[in-house]
Amino acid sequence: MKMAGNTVLITGGGSGIGLAFAERFLEKGNSVIIVGRREEKLQEAKEKFPELHTKVCDLSKQEERVSLFEWVTSHFPDVNVLVNNAGIQQRVNVLKATESWDYYSKEIHINVEGLIHLSLLFIPYFLTRTDASIINISSGLAIRPGAWVPIYSATKSAVHSFTTSLRLQLENTHISVVEVFPPAVNTDLGGAGLHTFGAPLDSFADSIFERFEKGDLEIGYEDSEKRLHASREENEEGMKKAWEGFLKGNPDF
Repeated sequence: MKMAGNTVLITGGGSGIGLAFAERFLEKGNSVIIVGRREEKLQEAKEKFPELHTKVCDLSKQEERVSLFEWVTSHFPDVNVLVNNAGIQQRVNVLKATESWDYYSKEIHINVEGLIHLSLLFIPYFLTRTDASIINISSGLAIRPGAWVPIYSATKSAVHSFTTSLRLQLENTHISVVEVFPPAVNTDLGGAGLHTFGAPLDSFADSIFERFEKGDLEIGYEDSEKRLHASREENEEGMKKAWEGFLKGNPDF
């Protein structure tokens, strides 16, 4: 993947990992479009980085994904990089699952359906470019699930499976397929203050971009990198210990 001269679309780009990636793509001489559900977050990002282009879009809705694709390819015909970063995370105790299905299915619609649909929309268009990339933001929880976020973990496992298949199908094209496996990162994913223990956002993003430049296709960071190379038994034991630690810190869960 070339690092400069791209036109990059980042979903979930108004904050957290998406905005950190947007900042670094701008620094390297790319045009960047960020997408998000909350207009106020997009405006805050644009005030910080005036070069950004923004678009409000609810990726849980099929018609809005199609409209986004049509808008981007019409207004930014040179688009050649898609960063599927949008995602939500909800803690769910399956023994107390009293919310409506709409509440739980949001994670599936945004984290999986949105990512797959956008990828399928953009692939034919990217085949007309001379160089293109799809970057899917997965999670260390795709490899070692977090039992307190069972739906989120399942969605990220689906992202990993889809990305692996996508890379194989596109291996004889000029579209590179990259998967990033963040560990817990200090962002507001899942709610403000829940991930303050996580890796510093800037250090994480800097490391990922170093790996982009090297041409790596599966990229973890610290603990998530270790999970990629751990045995099944090690990941199962790690999952169990993490669950026990979570219950100890959250006895009312």
